[in-house]
Amino acid sequence: MELARAFYEHVLGLHVSHNYHDVWVEYDLSGSTFAITTTDMGHTPGAKGAMAAFDVSDLDAFIHKIRERAVPFVTEIFDTPVCRMAVIEDPDGNHITIHKRRA
Repeated sequence: MELARAFYEHVLGLHVSHNYHDVWVEYDLSGSTFAITTTDMGHTPGAKGAMAAFDVSDLDAFIHKIRERAVPFVTEIFDTPVCRMAVIEDPDGNHITIHKRRA
């Protein structure tokens, strides 16, 4: 949990909205909630674990910031008909899509 929290809070910049004994930590995302947990819910971290996506206001600036923090990239920035995106990896090997929707 310590590594995951450091990544989501200090690298991605999420802010804790609720913390239940460091086994369930929630982050408020403008009316939505993203949570991380250490409770065993039948999921394995990493390649068989979670996949999440976050929309950012400035993809290039965000990517620059996380490159400076040596975050591993699974896929460099690429274009789709809907958005531009890149895929990074959290400390447990979960893939995180960072994207910016097209107007």
